[in-house]
Amino acid sequence: MDSLSIAILTFSILELINVIILYTIPHTKVCNGLGVFDAWHKACNDDELRPFIKYLANWVANTKLIFILLLQVILWYGSTQQKVMTTIVMILSIAVYYLTLHPIIRKLDKAGQITPKNYSIALGLIIAFFIIMFSIALIIHII
Repeated sequence: MDSLSIAILTFSILELINVIILYTIPHTKVCNGLGVFDAWHKACNDDELRPFIKYLANWVANTKLIFILLLQVILWYGSTQQKVMTTIVMILSIAVYYLTLHPIIRKLDKAGQITPKNYSIALGLIIAFFIIMFSIALIIHII
């Protein structure tokens, strides 16, 4: 299996774990569960908000699942050129996290609304790992 395929498969497996967590135990604080957000627990205790946040958690899980399955089609049936382009797109799309989500989670973390404290730093490093993993796979492929 080439480096691009290994990166796509690794990302898919890790994201699938997150999807399973979101579907089954979204309140957990492991595997990027929503339990790190203190507001999640408050909303779960609110009869009006509970269905809405469950809907949002499932929406995220569904979107991730669609994405994972599309990656699997590319992994198993795509050409090398498609895998190269997928890897480049993965690097760029994952990096969008730092423009859209990271500022929000850092703000929540600094305000004491995330448990454990400094979780935003850990998540930022995990996201960086994915970017580095895809970048290394691309470099190995090019060399």
